[in-house]
Amino acid sequence: MQKMKANLTVVILTYNEEVNIKRSLSNVMGWAKKVYVLDSHSNDETCNIAKEMGAEVFYRNFDTYSKQRSYAMKELPIDTEWMLFVDADEYLLDELKDEISQTINETSFDGFYLKRRFYFMNSWIKYGGYYPTWILRLFKHSMATCHRDMNEHIKVDGSVGYLKNDFVDQNQKGITDWLEKHNRYVEFEAQELLNFVENKNKDVMSNLFGSQAERKRWIRERVWNPLLPPLVRPFLYYFYRYVIRLGFLDGKAGFVYHLIHGLFYRLLIDVKYLELKHKKTNK
Repeated sequence: MQKMKANLTVVILTYNEEVNIKRSLSNVMGWAKKVYVLDSHSNDETCNIAKEMGAEVFYRNFDTYSKQRSYAMKELPIDTEWMLFVDADEYLLDELKDEISQTINETSFDGFYLKRRFYFMNSWIKYGGYYPTWILRLFKHSMATCHRDMNEHIKVDGSVGYLKNDFVDQNQKGITDWLEKHNRYVEFEAQELLNFVENKNKDVMSNLFGSQAERKRWIRERVWNPLLPPLVRPFLYYFYRYVIRLGFLDGKAGFVYHLIHGLFYRLLIDVKYLELKHKKTNK
């Protein structure tokens, strides 16, 4: 069935995404008015694949995810009112594409949260607090800004709504890439934690009564960081996710994911944070 066209610009951030980019582009080419790829100078076939499929490719050296998204919003030649961020390992369900196409033509909202459906080891991770995860990806780009270098979030200076259909996050690279990527994230997370402990700067995305992402930030600032001791809190968080939030119902894939992401990854962040703190104290 021919999908209704969408008068928006899709932007995909990439770095060495030759495994994922073809699926992601196939999902939006011909549906969105324009599709841009903002690449961080990949050394694989990502850009060649994107160009062959008809996407316009732009380049920017990577520093932080927030700055990449901010650059895309403000510096790319976007001539549509609406824009949509899609990661290279993501795709939209047809129902969501139809919903977006219709909604942006008749809505009074300035942005929308989309519902993420996350897959790990080819299995949908439904429990542990992972579904639904709401992410603000669709918005009027002139009214949006991006905040926080790690776990970045879009903030819209206007009214925001929620769409009912899902997009899918399903990385095809495998576990080795996942581990390497999250090892890099540990550095960002630990440095961010150290900065918070030293400076107590309030995050603009921290709000107990705000969106799902804002509530999580509030909990991290008011409970996780100041009240729970390092090296202990990862075990508490894992128990919360795997037992209280029913992560065990996600089966074998869920066991692996909740263990390495809910416990091991959080433990590494605390270890790295303590290392950074020790180095700074003993300079």
